[in-house]
Order: sequence, then structure tokens, then C-alpha cells
Amino acid sequence: MAEPLYRTAPYQREAVARVRALGPDRGIVCDVSIFYPTGGGQPGDSGALRWQGGSVAVTTAVKGEGGAVVLVPDAAAALPPVGAEVTQLLDWDRRHAHMRVHTALHLLSVVIALPVTGGQIGAGKGRLDFNMPEPPADLAALEAEVNALIARDLAVTEHWITDAELAANPGLVKTLSVAPPAGQGRVRLIRIGTAMEQVDLQPCGGTHVAHTGEIGAVRLGKIENKGRQNRRVSLELG
Repeated sequence: MAEPLYRTAPYQREAVARVRALGPDRGIVCDVSIFYPTGGGQPGDSGALRWQGGSVAVTTAVKGEGGAVVLVPDAAAALPPVGAEVTQLLDWDRRHAHMRVHTALHLLSVVIALPVTGGQIGAGKGRLDFNMPEPPADLAALEAEVNALIARDLAVTEHWITDAELAANPGLVKTLSVAPPAGQGRVRLIRIGTAMEQVDLQPCGGTHVAHTGEIGAVRLGKIENKGRQNRRVSLELG
């Protein structure tokens, strides 16, 4: 299967595709997908499909069998026929907000160098849960560190390693609650910074901005206690 467009061209906002199948629950599967499917704490993309004689809103995208991306349509709308050529239109503002928040959370995991026990990405805000027995003494200092990394306008790039290479380097995995996207022979890594001046490197299947400066300033919310050793740190785009 070809690499999905949301991965190879995360800044692409429109793409032509062909409907390959319709599921029993009205899910639409196309031969290529610009829509990111829900996973890894990142919501599925929304937008629309247009074809000759019709259109339908896409409320989200989810993962289907065999790596397919299933587009979830508006419940009341007519669907395109199998084989129809469609234009996929991405809700770019929402996707871009996800990209900014997702990349910012990677930087938060750099500043708070503790195991991550959970996380969630939203359009404008997100959070990470850490194995953190004691809350940080100076939240303002942590916020300043994250914003300093953002201001450096560091490059964000992807690299691939084999499953075996990941198994030999377990320290690359920061998340305890979400397994890395492995099992298909290779694993995608997201690097922030250069190989010589690397800030972060970890497995991730989501979408990110190309440079940290694109995130803009962020604010950290109060630390929430989520268990004996779990604490939640929220982040919001400025």
C-alpha cells in the first residue's frame, strides 16, 4: 500500500481520489487519503468530499482493515458511488491546529523528561500525563523552556528505522500507554532539530509542523493530579 497523503504531504489541503469501497456503516474508503485517521491521541481529520453531482461532509476518519482509512460521512447525506472520482477537501485550520499542538507536546516531553502515561491532542490545546510523583516547583520556568525551543524554529523531520532497530533502542519510546506504530517492518521517527543538534527523537505516526516556529507561543495550564504518581500537564496555543 502506498504511503498515505497525510503522511507524505501533510500540508496538502486538497486531493483527487477514487472511491474504492463503501462499508456497511456508510464508511467511505478511497484509494488515497488526505485525511488522518484517529490514532495516537490525535483526532481524525474532517472536511468534505465532492464529486460530479454531489458532495458530503466528512466528520472524521478512522482506521479500517488492512491499513485503510475510512471516512465517516455526515449521517444524512448521500454517498458517492463506488468507482467515482472525488475531490477530498481538508478542514485545514483544524488539521493545522492539530499539527501545532502535536509538535508542541513533543517539546513538552523534552522539557519534562519523565515517562508519558497518556496524552490527547485537540484543535488549540492538548495535554500529556506524566509519571510524576511530585509536581514541578516552577511551572512558569517550564513554560519558558518550551517557548524557547519553539522560538529556535527547529526543523521537524521524519526518519524510518526497522522494528528490530526500535527493539534494540527502547529508550526512543517515551509513551507508556500508547505502543509505537510498529509491526509492519519499519517504524517512523519524528526528529526535532538536526542529527548533530537533536532536541527530540521518538516514534510517532501523527502529523507535525515543518519547523517549531510555526507553533507560536504556548501557555501551560495548572498541573492536575491524576493518581498517586500521574500528573497531567495541559498546553494551549497562544
